[in-house]
Amino acid sequence: MAKIAGAVLFGVLATIGDHHQLFLAGVVALGLAVVAMRDLVIPVRLSASADGLVVAGLAGRERISWNDVDRIRVDSRRRYGLTTELLEIEAGDQVHLFSRFDLGSSVFDVADALMKLRP
Repeated sequence: MAKIAGAVLFGVLATIGDHHQLFLAGVVALGLAVVAMRDLVIPVRLSASADGLVVAGLAGRERISWNDVDRIRVDSRRRYGLTTELLEIEAGDQVHLFSRFDLGSSVFDVADALMKLRP
């Protein structure tokens, strides 16, 4: 809901001001709208079973067997007083990154659950 509210707010701001502000506010509004639509259309970004993982995104769904998963880890970085935590799933040449907003839960809890499911 916050992303939709932000998109509406920046959309309104795009109608006020000069051309530079209009462009910047329009780009931000469009970006927030795309991310909000992704969250509405694809609410489940990652699912796991005994067979493997299913990663969903705007480009579609991808099935990854446990044999193809090379590493599951949590990357935690501190910058500008904020800590960012991402779940990283490496599968061959691909790296899938998920934040707690993508997962709807703590990335540490999801990493633990995936490690328990992984054979």
